[in-house]
Amino acid sequence: MPKNLVIVESPAKAKTIEGYLGKDFQVMSSYGHVRDLAKGDKAIDIQNGFKPVYEISDDKVEIIKTLRKLAEDAETIWLATDDDREGEAISWHLLQALEIDELKTKRIVFREITKKAILKAIENPRKIDIDLVNAQQARRILDRLVGYEISPVLWKKIKAGLSAGRVQSVAVRLVVEREREVEQFQSTSHFKIKALLTTKGGKNFTASLPKDLPIEGEAQTFLETCLPATYQVNNIEVKPAKRSPAPPFTTSTLQQEASRKLGFSVSQTMAVAQRLYESGKISYMRTDSTSLSDFALSAAGDAIVGNFGQEYHHLRQFKTKSESAQEAHEAIRPTDFMVQSVGGENQEQKLYDLIWKRAIASQMADAVLERTVATIGISTSNQTLQATGEVIKFDGFLKVYLESSDAEDAEEDDNKILPAMAVGETLGFNWMKATQRYTKASPRYTEASLVKKLEEMGIGRPSTYAPTVTTIEKRGYVVKESREGKKREYRELVLEKGAIKSATLSEIFGAEKNKLFPTDIGMIVNDFLVKFFVEIVDYTFTASVEKQFDEIANGKQNWHNMIDQFYHGFHENVEKTQNVDRSEVQKSREIGKHPETGQLVQVRLGRFGPYVQIGEAEEGGKNLNASLNKSQRMDTITIEEALELFKMPRPTGEFEGKPMIVGIGKFGPYVKHDNSFVSLPKDADPYTITETECVELIENKRVADANKLIKTFDENPDVKILNGRFGPYVVIGKQNVKIPKGKEPAELTLDECIALGAEQADKPAKPKGKWGKKK
Repeated sequence: MPKNLVIVESPAKAKTIEGYLGKDFQVMSSYGHVRDLAKGDKAIDIQNGFKPVYEISDDKVEIIKTLRKLAEDAETIWLATDDDREGEAISWHLLQALEIDELKTKRIVFREITKKAILKAIENPRKIDIDLVNAQQARRILDRLVGYEISPVLWKKIKAGLSAGRVQSVAVRLVVEREREVEQFQSTSHFKIKALLTTKGGKNFTASLPKDLPIEGEAQTFLETCLPATYQVNNIEVKPAKRSPAPPFTTSTLQQEASRKLGFSVSQTMAVAQRLYESGKISYMRTDSTSLSDFALSAAGDAIVGNFGQEYHHLRQFKTKSESAQEAHEAIRPTDFMVQSVGGENQEQKLYDLIWKRAIASQMADAVLERTVATIGISTSNQTLQATGEVIKFDGFLKVYLESSDAEDAEEDDNKILPAMAVGETLGFNWMKATQRYTKASPRYTEASLVKKLEEMGIGRPSTYAPTVTTIEKRGYVVKESREGKKREYRELVLEKGAIKSATLSEIFGAEKNKLFPTDIGMIVNDFLVKFFVEIVDYTFTASVEKQFDEIANGKQNWHNMIDQFYHGFHENVEKTQNVDRSEVQKSREIGKHPETGQLVQVRLGRFGPYVQIGEAEEGGKNLNASLNKSQRMDTITIEEALELFKMPRPTGEFEGKPMIVGIGKFGPYVKHDNSFVSLPKDADPYTITETECVELIENKRVADANKLIKTFDENPDVKILNGRFGPYVVIGKQNVKIPKGKEPAELTLDECIALGAEQADKPAKPKGKWGKKK
């Protein structure tokens, strides 16, 4: 038996480390946390200093047995979980659960999984840092107290199955408040003036009036003034400028940039980064530090000089803005700057490429620019037009990387190159346009921009960002959706060929891509918490709690005292809310009366979601109800929109002697025919779709289904061979069965299909939870 047992939290990490250590070391995985707070109200002994009661998770019992046996036989146990509070807590729980001698146990930490880092960690072991463990315990205990005490209140007053959380509820509040801000925003219009001019050399360029005009009348007057005008260059100002690179990635900035550049969700980014870390390709991906080690700075410099030349290298050390950041930790970076390709999955290569470019660019020279501003005089007006341009004189870090922006209204003419012109030069005139433009509300949050906001407010930490966003979506308080824009008209005046013409044009505005929208239940729960538990969703309070966790981690505060100070006032508030009448919770809204019957029309929150009801509830009788569409909300739906819902489902004709019914269900609009459902395409209106269009959809669906089917068996209709998204597979009842390589799907017999199903069903299930995922 090996003398040394190394325990990590993920099999992928174990496999990488095992390759760096000799035969005297055995590396095993705990598959994340092995213990958690007990279920029910016995988890925390409130009367005894909030003492936690832990139990081994059901899915970790066998793992603990195996590790305990190996630990008994080993001379030294090395606890090598991640270098953060969560990792420290996992090591501490392992020490307790395995019941091993602390004298033969050593704690080792590293921020990257390379041979050099592992061997250095082995040479510098330490004891478990109980302050870090206590910070993690305090967070876990406080969050359990909040959830366990508020959730039953929500069940009684609003709806069963709801939950609240110290950080998740604040995140929901941010989304709700932004949604209301967007809805209450009153857009105003203005007119942007732009002209197309020509230099003596025959080159065209655009120039704009620096200040927009507020109304169409002023725009019309200005264009009339310009009817007889000539244009000349009054002034040309050339200014040197520079642009500096962004710092290397922290957890938050990686999530933001992966969202903008790669379209990754926050949880997807962390999952891919986890794989890169565990395979030894990048440093630890949960960090709020932007600093790099001396080794990394030197390695990045070598890579820059080797790839681009000495003039592209500029040594920088970024100082982290976050007060809680641990400067001893590093930003996210490649473990080897000379490696630009990591192979593996496409997502891993894309994210690695982003991390490599960002880290390399942070150590490159500034980009040297030349900004030109040309002022254009108008002979008939005191006002002047302005044209701006930018020329890159030395690309510097731009050769590798440029950070993206969340801005949704960037000017299309930014950074254009102006043609050569001289002061006093008369310019040719092509046209001048006055285009109506509208002010915009603050944009709704994306997952990444919500994380950015939480970080700016000091709420949450790198390890909690992704779980927080995932939780509020899973709870159904927030949905991530893309929504089509709406059509609106705008005015445009054009001065061309000595005449002014005006036109009313249309555009699509307000389209949303992967934005976060609060659900009705999310808004109701948020409003309840804001009213009765304001301290839980208070931004300043939540941020101050995070600082107290940091103080516990640094040994500056006792965690029992911190929880005690929080709990008693909080518990008293919970007791008070028991007396809150359910009628105080806004779960219904009167939106008007039916124009024909005069009956009251209400929107209500029911067991299966929001719905519109016509008429008062009658004992023994039924009211007319209709569910809201996916894009509709209880607090904004109008009487007209509500009445439209009762037009569904609607018959649209017959096909093959059977009726076709169009309706709107949980997954959107559909046409039902002969007990078969066909989804309507996005551009189809369920209220106006015709009989002919429905028939076409049904026939197209049949063709698609026929192409999907490879083979059926008359003697057993439950077994089919289908063509799926990832290739052919077998369906046996509700079981999907992979077809091994080398087998021709169409030639498989019924017996072979059943044998494949039995073989794959007998395979042992993997331990719950993704490898390396902390549960």
